[in-house]
Amino acid sequence: MDVKEAIRKRRAYRCLLPVEITDDLINDLAECAQITASCFNNQPWRYIFVYDKDVLLKMHEALSSGNEWAKKASMIIVVLGKKEDDCIIRDRIYYRFDIGMATSAMILRATELGLVAHPIAGYSPKKTREILGIPENIDVITLVIVGKHSDKIDSILSEKQIEAEKERPKRKSLNEFVYKNRYRL
Repeated sequence: MDVKEAIRKRRAYRCLLPVEITDDLINDLAECAQITASCFNNQPWRYIFVYDKDVLLKMHEALSSGNEWAKKASMIIVVLGKKEDDCIIRDRIYYRFDIGMATSAMILRATELGLVAHPIAGYSPKKTREILGIPENIDVITLVIVGKHSDKIDSILSEKQIEAEKERPKRKSLNEFVYKNRYRL
């Protein structure tokens, strides 16, 4: 699979089947983050790969309503970082951009391996901190839900989630976000 194919195949599926989580899988995903570009090669990303059944169960407490489907995850990747670990050039703060690129590389690799790696915003950073012992000075940026895609629609999904499961949500047209030579209103 080439990169563009992985980008096209990547979907935020919510219907999940279990997948075996191994050290080899974790290392494979982590190595994709490891070699990603970052400002001055600072590599500000930190990840907690949560796959122990008891810890996953505790992590369910951090999920927002509407993300009950994520309880079927075989692994949750907790994406972390702090501003001071990367470039701050005048008013430009790079750490979230660099961490986003590294996380995207992991997500695309997971897609290439036939997995779903679905980043979510519906969780409590505070609860995540408490459960995993994350210090206050480290930002909990997102959670990435990992499993295998199931073709069977999960009854726990909302109507909107079911529609997104069946068909990729409509994407903006290029002319809605591409500007050539200067910004236009």
